Amino acid sequence: MAVPARTCGASRPGPARTALPWPRRGPRPGVRSPASGSPRLLLLFLPPLLLLPLLAAPGASAYSFPQQHTMQHWARRLEQEIDGVMRIFGGVQQLQEIYKDNRNLFEVQENEPQKLVEKVAGDIESLLDRKVQALKRLADAAENFQKAHRWQDNIKEEDIVYYDAKADAELDDPESEDVERGSKASTLRLDFIEDSNFKNKVNYSYTAVQIPTDIYKGSTIILNELNWTEALENVFTENRRQDPTLLWQVFGSATGVTRYYPATPWRAPKKIDLYDVRRRPWYIQGASSPKDMVIIVDVSGSVSGLTLKLMKTSVCEMLDTLSDDDYVNVASFNEKAQPVSCFTHLVQANVRNKKVFKEAVQGMVAKGTTGYKAGFEYAFDQLQNSNITRANCNKMIMMFTDGGEDRVQDVFEKYNWPNRTVRVFTFSVGQHNYDVTPLQWMACANKGYYFEIPSIGAIRINTQEYLDVLGRPMVLAGKAAKQVQWTNVYEDALGLGLVVTGTLPVFNLTQDGPGEKKNQLILGVMGIDVALNDIKRLTPNYTLGANGYVFAIDLNGYVLLHPNLKPQTTNFREPVTLDFLDAELEDENKEEIRRSMIDGNKGHKQIRTLLKSLDERYIDEVMRNYTWVPIRSTNYSLGLVLPPYSTFYLQANLSDQILQVKYFEFLLPSSFESEGHVFIAPREYCKDLNASDNNTEFLRNFIELMEKVTPDSKQCNNFLLHNLILDTGITQQLVERVWRDQDLNTYSLLAVFAATDGGITRVFPNKAAEDWTENPEPFNASFYRRSLDNRGYVFKPPPQDALLRPLELENDTVGILVSTAVELNLGGRTLRPAVVGVKLDLEAWAEKFKVLASNRTHQDQPQKCGPNSHCEMDCEVNNEDLLCVLIDDGGFLVLSNQNHQWDQVGRFFSEVDANLMLALYNNSFYTRKESYDYQAACAPQPPGNLGAAPRGIFVPTIADFLNLAWWTSAAAWSLFQQLLYGLIYHSWFQADPAEAEGNPEARESSCVMKQTQYYFGSVNASYNAIIDCGNCSRLFHAQRLTNTNLLFVVAEKPLCSQCEAGRLLQKETHSDGPEQCELVQRPRYRRGPHICFDYNATEDTSDCGRGASFPPSLGVLVSLQLLLLLGLPPRPQPQVHAHASHRP
Repeated sequence: MAVPARTCGASRPGPARTALPWPRRGPRPGVRSPASGSPRLLLLFLPPLLLLPLLAAPGASAYSFPQQHTMQHWARRLEQEIDGVMRIFGGVQQLQEIYKDNRNLFEVQENEPQKLVEKVAGDIESLLDRKVQALKRLADAAENFQKAHRWQDNIKEEDIVYYDAKADAELDDPESEDVERGSKASTLRLDFIEDSNFKNKVNYSYTAVQIPTDIYKGSTIILNELNWTEALENVFTENRRQDPTLLWQVFGSATGVTRYYPATPWRAPKKIDLYDVRRRPWYIQGASSPKDMVIIVDVSGSVSGLTLKLMKTSVCEMLDTLSDDDYVNVASFNEKAQPVSCFTHLVQANVRNKKVFKEAVQGMVAKGTTGYKAGFEYAFDQLQNSNITRANCNKMIMMFTDGGEDRVQDVFEKYNWPNRTVRVFTFSVGQHNYDVTPLQWMACANKGYYFEIPSIGAIRINTQEYLDVLGRPMVLAGKAAKQVQWTNVYEDALGLGLVVTGTLPVFNLTQDGPGEKKNQLILGVMGIDVALNDIKRLTPNYTLGANGYVFAIDLNGYVLLHPNLKPQTTNFREPVTLDFLDAELEDENKEEIRRSMIDGNKGHKQIRTLLKSLDERYIDEVMRNYTWVPIRSTNYSLGLVLPPYSTFYLQANLSDQILQVKYFEFLLPSSFESEGHVFIAPREYCKDLNASDNNTEFLRNFIELMEKVTPDSKQCNNFLLHNLILDTGITQQLVERVWRDQDLNTYSLLAVFAATDGGITRVFPNKAAEDWTENPEPFNASFYRRSLDNRGYVFKPPPQDALLRPLELENDTVGILVSTAVELNLGGRTLRPAVVGVKLDLEAWAEKFKVLASNRTHQDQPQKCGPNSHCEMDCEVNNEDLLCVLIDDGGFLVLSNQNHQWDQVGRFFSEVDANLMLALYNNSFYTRKESYDYQAACAPQPPGNLGAAPRGIFVPTIADFLNLAWWTSAAAWSLFQQLLYGLIYHSWFQADPAEAEGNPEARESSCVMKQTQYYFGSVNASYNAIIDCGNCSRLFHAQRLTNTNLLFVVAEKPLCSQCEAGRLLQKETHSDGPEQCELVQRPRYRRGPHICFDYNATEDTSDCGRGASFPPSLGVLVSLQLLLLLGLPPRPQPQVHAHASHRP
């Protein structure tokens, strides 16, 4: 018999379309599909009485899509089945009774947010104050030692005895020019012992010295520096005696020498070691006050290819001398000046903004004529703009040029004289015959300095020495400038991990003679590291519950402490700058909290906010209490976040030793067969407990230790141990009262489980533990934390990569976790100390799902609706035509009536049915939240390949050959030096892929990943809608299941694929992040340091730069150029393929 066709794709003016007969398969005749194939959603917001005839069968020859009341009936059956199983096996009520029956074994303690946060802030202040006292002793001693030191002109290397931290690495390198230094008497050979505090081998009897590779160790300046800093060794040692918790104590000298204590071999990279203490974030912050800097680059036609390349590299190196307290802009100029990037004003010199500058600088092209006036007027206008956020301290202009005649005195008279509030630094780049007197005059007339950068080797040293000039007002200010500053978080170069550093400048107190002016040179910066882990130890660990935490931020809004501060890769050259609003999901309330904390205020606020789940798959709307106070004597502010249910917590009181022993026996593996398997959280219960990533091994270590000590031992954390043992006994009673007498197979359950704040996860029966993949630390388990924040039953399908194919399900089973929190009300105090749940057998529950969403009872035989029947279809017998699914609140598939979709359970539903998921999203069943992960790790991008190997050096063009000025310039000399540096530092201008391939540090770098999560929208009603797409139109019904995180969806299966919708994406993707050019137009609130030293009336500005270099002869230049052009082949480079590295 023929099946009537439906015409849901035809144009319809509204109510005229009254019936939707159900065809078996195939396209609808008589209706033409849209040519574009794009779906249109027609939502029918009709009351049930109007919707009923619309969905009903029109005649005896058709069968219909289920009516709304039918699907609501199915939904109620599903809700009742889930609730019934959880009531029988979950044991929520029984566990509540068990806690009440054991009320004498624990006390209910209260978290008082204000007292807690003030105590922690005080403890952190005390910790840092001890480091401050050590810093001051070191800085005072260094100034006195240097003042007493007598300069020696004839000092020799053999006269100085010290431990060269790089000596061992150089001995291992046969190509090193210092291979033989180990045999010299001046270099000590030390023995080292492993020290867990430093995560390194150290020697407490000596200091170590690190000297940058591009600095000659035997120079008179360096040898004198080594001579007087040797006396610091005793001060370092005495500091450690007074405070054994001190970590690295470091003196970074303005000459580039680093002396640190205790001694340890230098962690030399596989490539050339370019570490220079003067470019470290902590040194830059301690050596000068914040800066407003405008960099202007001459791009006139006289700038040859190599000179322009040197300029580009110089600008990038200059940017690396700036910290997040500084502001900067970069412009190029010839006849006119224009910004090199999209930034039209000064912007914060943070990592992402500097990246924009560095990329933009590479696009500069030389043309036109030199116009210093245009460049300087642009720079002064930038610095005079008061309508933007800026540092408001040191103001400076850095000009890079190849030379010129104009002094632009009129510009300086107009903008900068007589006060000279803006310093001008000029850089003569490349070898040339131009008169450099105008450049020297500009710098000297504006309290700046003149530098020359003739070749690559001069870039690093000359782009950082301006800091000595900026340090002059600090030195002249004396004691007023001797204030300890605490840095941003950054990666320690010696392997300590994430640290902050207290810094204090060290001044030169010498005078040239009686009555002479005071010396105005900064000697260097003293620093003492504090590991973040040491600060974390001062915060409460487990009394705040799984979702409570402590965090701290600095004046930039960057987090010092936060559970989400987890950089996947770190670059020791850059600080770790994660903004509080990026560590959490940003909203107006958090912006207000952040501003108040930066301003150093106290405060408390309860807010409703969005929270990303631990596995980053879900979004929950939660209530949180924020409390914050400043940490005195620092630039930090401390915050405490507590959910309302964590206001109270349990503290076990197991004074009965017999009961301790009884409960402890339930931790023994011998009890697992009858009582279920126990996982214990890998916490620091006792000092001598050996940690292990294997929970079975960790449990064995724990049991062995408990046989030697008691839970009340002083070497153990009594709170953790007592709560662990109490929860062991309480969960065992749950087994005894509920689980042991139940047949899990009757309800198709693979396991039942309970997890507690005390650190116990009990899984029953014991064999189910073999497939248990959840984190043994409940506080780090996504199901545990989400269950506390969500009322009702939380379904968690297994991760997609853990699934087996349907054909393999006969021998292996896949489970779906269902959990819910156990809430106690004890004397009016509410808390949630545990989570219980079940693990559903996927295959069995998929079959049960079909039955519950069908037109029969359990006893009835299924009856298929056919062309001659007068019934509605259901999810069981009509699964060839009807798609029925359960989707969780994150949009992940949980159950389906389609057997072939079982292997897709746990997958984002758009990957299963893109058309239907888009309809659910467009109809507000789901809302999307996009955010950026700034802590991801990615592989570096490979260099562009145009079919030929890249040039090893700059190759001049025909125009260059015809230009006599180019030949008579120092281009050949620069090329010769580039050749020499290229042989040694062959990755100076570009990374070497060959080395990157075998070097994990080079292989991965910090990058931005875009994250997208979906969560339930505002729609709670049950209604039908049409995915309108011509012949491919589909009806669907969606309804939330009460007391769960599930959405029940019934839809027609797609008849054709010509109308597929765009697929919603949920997977993390590589991104450039939000558009920086737009972000800088609305900068986040911040405050700079409270002190600024940018002016002193007694400053001597007469030392303002060096003179011109000796011009080489034309014959030598021509010979060198021909040698380079004819004799240097390009160096081939293998390719590297980029990929994103996701976090586990």
